[in-house]
Amino acid sequence: MSAVATANLGAEPVFLITHEFYPKRGGIATFTEEIARASAALGYDVEVWAQSAPAEAEKADWPFRLRRLPLKGTHDLVCQLRLARELIRHRRGLRHATVYLPEPGPMLAMMMLQFFQSFRPRRLVLTFHGSEILKFAGSPWRRWLSRRLIRHATRISTLSNYTQELLLSHFPEAADRITLTPGALRSDFAVVPARPVAPKDRIVVLTVGRLHPRKGQLLTLQALQMLPPALRARLEYWVVGAQGKGNYEMQLRAAAAERADLTVRFFGNIPDEELSELYERADIFAMTSVNHGRSIEGFGLVYLEAAAHGLPVVAHDVGGVADAVVDGVTGLLVPPERPVQLAAAFEKLIHDAALRKKLGAAGREWAQRNCWKESAAALFRAGAAAP
Repeated sequence: MSAVATANLGAEPVFLITHEFYPKRGGIATFTEEIARASAALGYDVEVWAQSAPAEAEKADWPFRLRRLPLKGTHDLVCQLRLARELIRHRRGLRHATVYLPEPGPMLAMMMLQFFQSFRPRRLVLTFHGSEILKFAGSPWRRWLSRRLIRHATRISTLSNYTQELLLSHFPEAADRITLTPGALRSDFAVVPARPVAPKDRIVVLTVGRLHPRKGQLLTLQALQMLPPALRARLEYWVVGAQGKGNYEMQLRAAAAERADLTVRFFGNIPDEELSELYERADIFAMTSVNHGRSIEGFGLVYLEAAAHGLPVVAHDVGGVADAVVDGVTGLLVPPERPVQLAAAFEKLIHDAALRKKLGAAGREWAQRNCWKESAAALFRAGAAAP
């Protein structure tokens, strides 16, 4: 019997279909897992369809069913066709359920099937994160398909006010069914002990994120290298994240080698338990994201994780970052392409331990403000009827 057929008919079945799920890491993967957890906790009968992964990658504490799909989880045409085939195979069960597409990969597959009434679920829920809005709007064909998909949706969500405005500016059809579903702390970040304060010889600036020009590691490094020699000698810059496409890591390492008086350490893609220890040893968190082509920072869950560890944040005021970092309250926001101003923000925090403590304490409280259950309830509550 198929996974769809075995769904618990006593509860509303929700099928969360994604290409971004554990063991993949990143903001979207975290969002999909936490929404699935929260939805199950609210009483929904949740089944996650996700990309293929080794058997040892599964977690024992997941309160939902998981079905691995025979696809790698890219956004190329092969993955779209394979997912479309799975949707066709299980169309009878999906037609009487809520189908939730939390990222662009499965949306592309559904765009191909939306012309057939028999493939449309009873309720269709979509979440947009930011970059995909520009990519969908940038192609006349995809823009037309996206508009049709949005019209068929029961509810649509974004994680930030910025992303909501961006979506409505390109796809005003979403206006009567849109809601905010802000990100929150990961389940294992919910309770973070207060950081002990002890004298240190070095100030550690930490960045966590995939190594990619949009994440701005090179801009942070260059700003730190602009500081006076006496300050550089007191600093260490720690970079955590896996190499993305291209030679960005090589650029970072070459730039780091230009200033021997600033220690830069590359940790690669480390496990969460080790990452937590690095947060605790750091003094300032920095992720100076920038808009890179059609790729934008729609929110940034990592800012909340850093704040939960009591770290003041330095970031660029781009995209939806202002929804995750409050300027002057939990961190310092700097306009992009202002390297002198960015260096000044670091210098201010390095000199002022009391300010670091104040921003960090406020950030710890700020990081707790959002709740995954509230976001899940906003997605699936009864209300708008299916078009």
